[in-house]
Amino acid sequence: MMLKRGIPQWKSVSCHTIRNDAFKAYDIDKKKLKETLKDVDRISLTTDLWRSRPQRIEYMVLTGHYVDRDWKLQKRVLSFVHIPPPRKGKDIANCIFKCLKERDIENKVFTVSVDNATANDSSIQIMRDTFSHTKRLICGGKLFHVRCYAHILNIMVQHGLKQVKSIIKNVHDYVDYLNGSEARLIKFCEIVQQFNLKERKLILECKTRWNSTYDMLACAIKFKDVFSRLALEDNEYVYCPSADEWLKIEKLLDILKVFYDTTNIISESEYPTSNFFLSEVYYIKEMLDRIYDAPDMFVKDMVKNMKEGFDKYWGECNLIMAIGGILDPRVKMKVVEITFPTMFPSDKVRDNIHKVRDTLFELYDEYYNMYPPLMEEFGECENGTSKTNMGPSLHGMSRILQVVRSRQTSQPRKSEVELYLEEETYIDEGNSPTKFDVLHCWVIDPYRASLLPETVQMLICTGDWRRSLFGVKRKNKNVDEDELKEITLPIP
Repeated sequence: MMLKRGIPQWKSVSCHTIRNDAFKAYDIDKKKLKETLKDVDRISLTTDLWRSRPQRIEYMVLTGHYVDRDWKLQKRVLSFVHIPPPRKGKDIANCIFKCLKERDIENKVFTVSVDNATANDSSIQIMRDTFSHTKRLICGGKLFHVRCYAHILNIMVQHGLKQVKSIIKNVHDYVDYLNGSEARLIKFCEIVQQFNLKERKLILECKTRWNSTYDMLACAIKFKDVFSRLALEDNEYVYCPSADEWLKIEKLLDILKVFYDTTNIISESEYPTSNFFLSEVYYIKEMLDRIYDAPDMFVKDMVKNMKEGFDKYWGECNLIMAIGGILDPRVKMKVVEITFPTMFPSDKVRDNIHKVRDTLFELYDEYYNMYPPLMEEFGECENGTSKTNMGPSLHGMSRILQVVRSRQTSQPRKSEVELYLEEETYIDEGNSPTKFDVLHCWVIDPYRASLLPETVQMLICTGDWRRSLFGVKRKNKNVDEDELKEITLPIP
């Protein structure tokens, strides 16, 4: 009614019309994406599950990661579909195959990254077997399955947090207790002012996300003196951590910060980060070993659980992670030579280094056979022309040049990967080491419950494709805003 009065020419549009228009836009962008993917040689896939709370429906999102013709890292949502329970491995695999077939990229898959659910393990095996029969996998499938880096970090942290579960609960209950009453929050703010503290917010964690737990504890510890004072003045406040528990929280934060910073580094979506994975895993392993040897039994027991998670998932040589590090021209083979002695037992270090090097050359050979360099063809033509022009009557410098050329061509040429490894490492004079765009060095130049699953896929995919089309960057978030509560203190 208000729109009609303000704009007499305005006519209402039915929900049915809006839905049809949205699906038309989805179909148009879907075709555009299919055309774009024709120019892509290889694509890596990641899968994740997302649960709609109002609908209680679980969706699987399949995302494709690839390098475009301009050598820019791209990421597109390929599908966002509902897989009915019980979601067995074959159901997940069939869903992925269907999506790949629709977009004509079933022959271009390089790697697949999933979490550690049993159904995902089964689906990976089904896909590996299928692709192996058709010989579509690089290096015989040795690089096909990539465990989710962030998921492994999450498992390791959760192992460590078990030991301080009660302390974390006290802090969580305390923040929740404050947030439940305006009077309590005002009283808390009065004490904050008495201590002349500059901080102005508290955070209530999302219990399923450890990085929000870190945020909550990191904020709460700044108010530890306020907590203690409030406990003396409020008889109902029974959640205050003791001095010993605050000390344990400080030690916990020192450890969690390493995982927190690592997660932020590898989760960056504006540039490739695969070249950082190995160095960050090495940093975590070095930290865990150092703290485990410390005399503090509280920290030692907590780190012990984390080390068990590390050994389970990263105890074996991760080829794709190592090769990603080697392709950083600032470090090359030195990255494995430096990190492997810390990450693996001494009797496995040399074998693992050779294994990585052999796989790197195998990977290079496969790409070399698929895309032979034009320079080599030109060289052969040039040599043939030279011999024809020389004729049988060679003398002087011509004869010497022919001998020199024959000796050069008779010796095996070094491959590009050999030359790359032999060259000096690149010295980056730029900014932070973790802001390095490795691809640049390789360039020659909430949902409504009434939505159907098909509509959800249309909205998610079209939104993702349109953001990419118009260059709209989506803010990287480690925690859903709907689940993490940021409490601003009412201090003037």
